[in-house]
Amino acid sequence: MTSTYEPDQVRPSGDRRSLPVPDGLDGMRLDQAVSRLFGLSRTAAAALVEAGDALVDGVARPKSEKVDAGSWLEVTLPAPAAAPQVVPQAVPGLRVVYADDDIVVVDKPVGVAAHPSPGWTGPTVIGGLAAIGHRIATSGAAERQGVVHRLDVGTTGIMVVAKSEQAYSLLKRAFKFREVEKRYHAIVQGHLDPLRGTIDAPIDRHPSHDYRWAVVSGGKPSITHYDTIEAFPAASLVDVHLETGRTHQIRVHFSTLRHPCVGDLTYGADPTIAARLGLTRQWLHARELSFQHPGTAEQVRFVSEYPDDLQRALTILRD
Repeated sequence: MTSTYEPDQVRPSGDRRSLPVPDGLDGMRLDQAVSRLFGLSRTAAAALVEAGDALVDGVARPKSEKVDAGSWLEVTLPAPAAAPQVVPQAVPGLRVVYADDDIVVVDKPVGVAAHPSPGWTGPTVIGGLAAIGHRIATSGAAERQGVVHRLDVGTTGIMVVAKSEQAYSLLKRAFKFREVEKRYHAIVQGHLDPLRGTIDAPIDRHPSHDYRWAVVSGGKPSITHYDTIEAFPAASLVDVHLETGRTHQIRVHFSTLRHPCVGDLTYGADPTIAARLGLTRQWLHARELSFQHPGTAEQVRFVSEYPDDLQRALTILRD
């Protein structure tokens, strides 16, 4: 039995939605089908199925059961979570490198998120700036106002935030059209071959791990240029130039080459090397940011020195 899915066949009733399984999902696991159809993470979809909130032809099924095209799927979606709020909070180690009426450039310490997000209760750059009196642009989602690019919680270094609405618009455009020079330094395991090169591989969410990303056929175009600065017996210090800016891009690309960032256990780094170097996160640092100032149109460049934990690890490698 087959059926063609049309958008107007989705009939919401409160938070309950019903629709036939499209031909393209025939034979897929129930939790995967729910994830695809309703934009949920695999974990959230599996929890929903296990709670009995996903019925196939009126009957609750195991999450691993395969669905047939044309079967009627009824799903009760959870209520949307309230948007995280920006809470002014002093952030130890957050250093303002430069500030004017249009932008504020910070040197972000480890353990700090760019902005609030569901499930994150730690410090944020936006909350830290609010705590010291910086007014941020109101453009963007409430929890991400002024944020034009992000760094991972475990990645340190230079980050710019927009203070004026004009700066927000111009910087968002500059990042979108790859007019911002973004350079990172990373220490990766082993020796790259060639020592200088380009990684051009699409990235999307990992098919089975919600918290990870991966090189996936059909993912978003992702381009990373690298150049080896210094080689050690078991690792290499590399300069990385991002042409695109996907989530975890550097970490994913080097892991795919089997040269993960040292200390990056999430993406396959050797824990014994991390322990020897005293690292509890990936050796990855946003070293330099260069762009046209949105207010003056002048080219500006900001550089960040290595924080103590990364410098210590580098010193051990050199000894």
